[in-house]
Amino acid sequence: MKFDDELETCELKVLESSDLEKLAAQNSRLLPSWQANKLEAEAKKHWDLFYKRNENRFFKDRHWTTREFKELLQIEDGGRKSLLEVGCGTGNLIYPLLEEGLNLEFWVCDISPRALDIVRQHPLYSEDVVHTVLADITQPGSLSTISEVNIVTLVFVLSALHPTKMKDAVLNICSKLKPGGTLLFRDYARWDMTQLRFGPGRKIEENFYARQDGTRSYFFTIEEVDELFREGGLSKISNVYIKRRTINKKENIDVPRYFVQAKYTKPHSANT
Repeated sequence: MKFDDELETCELKVLESSDLEKLAAQNSRLLPSWQANKLEAEAKKHWDLFYKRNENRFFKDRHWTTREFKELLQIEDGGRKSLLEVGCGTGNLIYPLLEEGLNLEFWVCDISPRALDIVRQHPLYSEDVVHTVLADITQPGSLSTISEVNIVTLVFVLSALHPTKMKDAVLNICSKLKPGGTLLFRDYARWDMTQLRFGPGRKIEENFYARQDGTRSYFFTIEEVDELFREGGLSKISNVYIKRRTINKKENIDVPRYFVQAKYTKPHSANT
């Protein structure tokens, strides 16, 4: 299964009657609160188990980033710059950038020790270029060892957090961005196919769900994303819904996928 190469901006998906039936079924039986609390307490364990099972095979290398986030190419102007990848997983974003020859200093953080071990096993890994940090980004001071950077990437990470902890995570992340720096964001949009596919007993609360493997996923509107980053002290460059298609010719699957893609910058002054 893969994405096509075409990306287009779009409006929030309009729900059809079949979608409304799926949402009603989800609401018929929520995940028990004790189980939801247990998933929250064991978030680190579940992500570590995820990478134990899948190693570096689950997420594809993100070769699309320089095409859709051209700022990654522009930050090389004026000498070597730095990038922080939040929720780096096994390095699917940074290593394609290194393969392209970008002269960047990378800081990468993740909640999973096993994921960071896999990052360090990559043939392109060098501790002079890639600095790994074990961090729960929702906790104060979790990024204290990371230097301020020119660019932050936050790609399919924020959705894995409990909604009540997203603001703290964003404040931590934005504190590592230099004035004039840029934050690049992509995550799941409201009513994406994967949200509608959750069955009864998987919904934790509105737009927040538990997967079978114990990891979780939230589905955003552009308004929610904008509020989070403005509270983090950033100014909007762009914030849109985008649509791509998931294609699997063998299984005759061709369906639209909906994401939020955004770019924000930290002003040189305190005013946003």
